[in-house]
Amino acid sequence: MRWCAGVWTAVGVAVLVACGTSAGRSPSPSPSVNPTGRSPSVAPSGTPSASPVTCASGRVEVTVSPGHEVVRRLCVRPGTVVSLVLEPRVDDKRWRAVRSSAPAFAVVSGWKANTDGTARASVRCAGTRGGTARITATAKAPDVAGAARVVFTLDLSVVPYTTQG
Repeated sequence: MRWCAGVWTAVGVAVLVACGTSAGRSPSPSPSVNPTGRSPSVAPSGTPSASPVTCASGRVEVTVSPGHEVVRRLCVRPGTVVSLVLEPRVDDKRWRAVRSSAPAFAVVSGWKANTDGTARASVRCAGTRGGTARITATAKAPDVAGAARVVFTLDLSVVPYTTQG
């Protein structure tokens, strides 16, 4: 059990290091991450910054379009709801499911795949705790046997508010 605590400590340190290293980058707008409240800062590469000061809160919409990067990072505050909009794919594959690697930090609900090829899901982040979760979206051709494959990944960092005491 001690090694498990050590692993979680290492993950926490890695998140904190990542939060501190991207704070000096200049923000630029991102067409694919549209929060309804505050806008998270975006690093020049197009990935949202993990700086705790600029983490999104409230409601955030992430749109996945053909041609966009297949792995994204997003920093949010506890209690944030992320609406994941999966636009129709250009290949013959259809969206099948969205899953969370850590439902204790981010739980997926409201999965809906439409006949036009679009799909939607909601990801609700933990109310008070911080942590990381990998949200994956799978797709599969309807007439091919086998399991659906991961075609999009959202690395979600839930960063709690600082407390002053």
